Amino acid sequence: MKFRDMITLQKYRRLRTWTAAIALVGVGSAGTLLLQPAYLRAEDAAPPAASGKNGDTYKQLNLFGEVFEKVRAEYVEPVTDETLIENSINGMLSSLDPHSSYLNAKNYKDMQVQTRGEFGGLGIEVTLDNGVVKVVSPIDDTPASRAGVKPGDLIIQINAEPVTGLSLNEAVEKMRGPVNSDIKLTLKREGKDPFDVTLTRAIIKIDSVKAELKGDIAYIRISSFSEQTDSGLNKLFQKVKDEAGGKLRGVVLDLRNDPGGLLDQAIQVSDAFLEKGEIVSTRGRRAEETQRFNARPGDITGGLPVVVLINGGSASASEIVAGALQDHHRAIVLGTKSFGKGSVQTIMPLPGHGAIRLTTARYFTPSGRSIQAVGIEPDIIVPAAKLEVLDEGQFRHEADLKGALKNPNNPKAGAAAKPADAKPSDAAPATGAEGKPSTDAGATAAPVVASITSPDDYQLARAIDLLHGITLYTSRASD
Repeated sequence: MKFRDMITLQKYRRLRTWTAAIALVGVGSAGTLLLQPAYLRAEDAAPPAASGKNGDTYKQLNLFGEVFEKVRAEYVEPVTDETLIENSINGMLSSLDPHSSYLNAKNYKDMQVQTRGEFGGLGIEVTLDNGVVKVVSPIDDTPASRAGVKPGDLIIQINAEPVTGLSLNEAVEKMRGPVNSDIKLTLKREGKDPFDVTLTRAIIKIDSVKAELKGDIAYIRISSFSEQTDSGLNKLFQKVKDEAGGKLRGVVLDLRNDPGGLLDQAIQVSDAFLEKGEIVSTRGRRAEETQRFNARPGDITGGLPVVVLINGGSASASEIVAGALQDHHRAIVLGTKSFGKGSVQTIMPLPGHGAIRLTTARYFTPSGRSIQAVGIEPDIIVPAAKLEVLDEGQFRHEADLKGALKNPNNPKAGAAAKPADAKPSDAAPATGAEGKPSTDAGATAAPVVASITSPDDYQLARAIDLLHGITLYTSRASD
């Protein structure tokens, strides 16, 4: 029996499941039309209340029905109705933008677990870029970060199978698997030939906030925005503040390689550093859907200077925080341009079927900026780099000269002078780092943000130097 013949009043019950599924994903367009009392072919149905646009919708649905029936009956291999419908829905959503998609019941459950901060997988955030799976960011302390996967890497094969043509959900599903099982990714990195990386799947437990005291500077690292982020930030900052014993001079908020997460957590983290003013606004399709979120009194730092670190792996929620603090001149943003995802996705559950993830709004920073496809430009551009101590040769100093005058304030200064034959390599690097210089970043090297204790983090060293400079300048200006 052909699909067109099936959509009749007499065959209503046989199509009820299919029709309900389409109605649930078509709210605001064809969905209401499909909830008419009778499920008829377009030519058999009563004329719609508004002709023209509604009539065209019926024709398009009829076209879908014809294609569905032909595929169902003539495709070289049997395909279940469920597979055809799911793929059709996902195709409709994924064609809108890279972030809208259909989540079947399993994927929806996985997504709920992930936002709570623990899930199984590789620890990697990906998106679709012109049909290619692109890494937004690896998550700290996960198989992906330990294997050296970097923001901007293109995943071209999974276990030697090309990913071209797959939807984002299909590619993600291929990367999932039993804990402790291996998977081989073929990556393409700018300026390098394709190379393979083997990762072992693991339970990903995200401690979304880490913190430590670096001298007199509080270092706070946020790797993602999950349900525990705001509470973790407040708890750990207070701990670091107590350790400093009243000698805290500034805060580094590290949002590098942070792929984002929950909007409400981005708002609360921003609020933690602001006393007042707008944090972010979201603007949907209709003017009445605009929402504005404002800060409440109470800055957890007590007004200490803040430097925010970002890079190309900082996306979405992390860009909201960086943009809010930058617009309010509450922090200096340092690093490289962020990812540029300026849209908000809403998860809409479909009872018994999973959910749809639909882009429902754009967000704007307090000054009215949209960072969509543009990103946050740092106030100070500091690219990721390796610091190398150069051999400048041997220098003689005034104190080394025969008969040099003594310093009247410190007669023993000449005796403590550096010997003329000392080598510059004996000195500590300018960053104050200890240990060996970092090695070449090959396919299995650590990513730029290897850990919050890495002594070779050039961008972090510059942020700490900047805070020390601000503190020094402020103290002298007040004297």
